[in-house]
Amino acid sequence: MIADKMAERLAGLKPTQLEVIDESESHRGHSGFREGGESHFRIRMASPAFSGLTRLQRHRLVHATLGDIVPQIHALALELTES
Repeated sequence: MIADKMAERLAGLKPTQLEVIDESESHRGHSGFREGGESHFRIRMASPAFSGLTRLQRHRLVHATLGDIVPQIHALALELTES
C-alpha cells in the first residue's frame, strides 16, 4: 500500500507525530479519483527535522523524502510542524 510506503520513508525524518490519511473516497467523482483509493492523501506530521525551516522548505523536504511515490498519486495535502 502507498500509505505504508509513505510512512516507512517518512520515519527517516524521526517524526514525533505521523498520520498518513487516504482521503480518496471523499474525492469520488473528482479528477484523479481511482477505484480502490490511494489517489488523494493527507500527511499530518511533526518532526524536529522541520526546526528552522520555512513552510516551503518543509514541503520540499517531504516531497524529496517520498521521492518516486509522489508522481503515483493525484493529490497530497501536508500539515507539517516542528516538534
